[in-house]
Amino acid sequence: MSSSSINGARKTSSRSAHAQAILGPELCEKLSETKVLLVGAGGIGCELLKNIVLTGFGHITLLDLDTIDLSNLNRQFLFKKKDIKHSKAMVAAQTAGAFNPNVNIHPIYANIKEAQFDIEWFSGFDIVLNALDNLDARRHVNKMCMAAGVPLVESGTAGYLGQVQPLLKDRTECFDCVPKPTPTTFPVCTIRSTPSQPIHCIVWAKSYLLPQLFGEDEDGTGELDEAEKQGENAEEIAALRKEALAYKAVRSALRAQTTEDVAQRVFKKVFHSDILNLLSMSDMWRARAAPTPLDFTAIQEGRFFIQRPSNSSTTTGSAQIIHFQPANGHTNGKTPSMSSSSSSSNGISGLRDQRALSLHDTLELFISSTNRLAERLRKGEDVISFDKDDDDTLDFVTAAANLRSAAYYIDRKTRWEIKEMAGNIIPAIATTNAIISGLIVLQALHLIRKSYAQLRNVHVQFKPTNPLSTSTMCPPNPKCGVCRDTYTKVLCDPARVTLSELVDGILGGDKRDVSVYEDKRILSDPDWDDNLGRTLESLNVGRGKFLTVVDEEEEWGTIVVALSILPPDHPSDGPAYILPSPLPSPPRLEKQQSTPPPAPSRKRSAPDDEILEVGPFSKRAKIDTNGTTSVLNIASPNKRRRLEEDGLLILNSKDDKIEDDVIEID
Repeated sequence: MSSSSINGARKTSSRSAHAQAILGPELCEKLSETKVLLVGAGGIGCELLKNIVLTGFGHITLLDLDTIDLSNLNRQFLFKKKDIKHSKAMVAAQTAGAFNPNVNIHPIYANIKEAQFDIEWFSGFDIVLNALDNLDARRHVNKMCMAAGVPLVESGTAGYLGQVQPLLKDRTECFDCVPKPTPTTFPVCTIRSTPSQPIHCIVWAKSYLLPQLFGEDEDGTGELDEAEKQGENAEEIAALRKEALAYKAVRSALRAQTTEDVAQRVFKKVFHSDILNLLSMSDMWRARAAPTPLDFTAIQEGRFFIQRPSNSSTTTGSAQIIHFQPANGHTNGKTPSMSSSSSSSNGISGLRDQRALSLHDTLELFISSTNRLAERLRKGEDVISFDKDDDDTLDFVTAAANLRSAAYYIDRKTRWEIKEMAGNIIPAIATTNAIISGLIVLQALHLIRKSYAQLRNVHVQFKPTNPLSTSTMCPPNPKCGVCRDTYTKVLCDPARVTLSELVDGILGGDKRDVSVYEDKRILSDPDWDDNLGRTLESLNVGRGKFLTVVDEEEEWGTIVVALSILPPDHPSDGPAYILPSPLPSPPRLEKQQSTPPPAPSRKRSAPDDEILEVGPFSKRAKIDTNGTTSVLNIASPNKRRRLEEDGLLILNSKDDKIEDDVIEID
């Protein structure tokens, strides 16, 4: 057998043989050189990473800011119990890397909104795949891809429903072309170890803490023993054993007939010891505000204040004290207790549900609900699960969620709001994630091949006769405030460049009146130029930020300037910024001609037509018995008043007197 036939046999038997047969050798070769950014390693992200690894995408960057939680394991198959508390991106890359040794996976444990991931960084990818679970991050990635001109495939699931949307600047609408309504349901793919929204705390209290304390006892010692036998990291296993034993001790205390203040014990374990344990993981708080451990006694005595760390990315100065001023006007302290007679009233109870609780009130509710649930366990109830109509579980979730929110500097919610939000959470379904991830790859292949006519929006719907529906791509919305802007990039040193220098450089000496914004902050306008002489650094504008230059006369389109750092080899005595070449050229806007309202006057010009044709008749003309047409009486009070307001006077007969300031129509 010749060497060429042997090589051909080897190629046929390789792991990529099926992909080559389906996709063709040319596309497979292109995929091996493709640089793809996958944002998110959760429900969709795990399935999608497996798909693109097996399809043969050669260079994959996987980014996620979350750590693995117990609740993830039922659908995020790249993780195991031993991986809990570890970075999703790191573990997913390690697990999926074994599926195809020819693929290079670069995991990043970080937030996609960090300054280091600027337009220059995004421009290094051939395609971006979104597997995110929150609207804010989706909008950020969409804007970055529009600015960098990189194709993006957006996706999302909600229970049995799902959607895939390919996005390409100037060819399709972007994610923000269609305004997104505020969701009334809250699809949650993960309970975060670093919450940033009230819903994260609510889901944590409902789906993690409540089952952990009052649900079924899941003894994981057997799995830990097996992991230890297989040579897993002994230190990590010891830490997991310690945490499991601590929760087991708390569970036992809740069920035991004891005089111990068990609610205080639960509080100290969950809101003090566990938070201290998280603070020991310093890498987790590089770009996020570290939480504050709560003090049981200090809150009870009304002397506890929460201080946000000064190294938080959300603060720019010294440490900030959060007072949490609720609607009842009591800051972190005690509130007057309501009388028992008031409590019995249904109307007052409803108002209480909508009243914001102070930190002291929240602690009292936590103690009360914990003791009530513990009493139910002691009376023989084996398992207690959440029910929005169960006052005990709802009180516990309300108190626990708000205590966690306080520790993470998140706005707290009323009992009424938490009941609504917790009752509408949509569970993640592994099958939907798998279907959506497959559809993402199909649309990604169309983008890589530049088969733009084949692009489709795909919806997974709850219709057995038609589970998949597709629609052709819509063109960009001409009024979109994201993809219709003109983007450009400036490399600069924010400490040496002033706002005036940058704006004048971008405009190329064109001295027109403009306003400059950074996100929702206005930095200057024609009537306020105090900031023009200040450096970008002093304005807290730097790498990864966008400056929006708006023409006040509305003659030219908006210019959006993406800021990046100077290249490493840039001379220290060189210019402080490098302008793009050529300079951005925004389109000239068409001004809409608006007809000015006529000047108020009692005299009006007479129309050319007869008076009977001033306005349309509401009814057809009547024909009398003689066959002649009789004119309708249009001089009804309402119609007479409207016509007189337009400067026209209706006469009942030719003998009516006409005032001097009215023009007569023959």
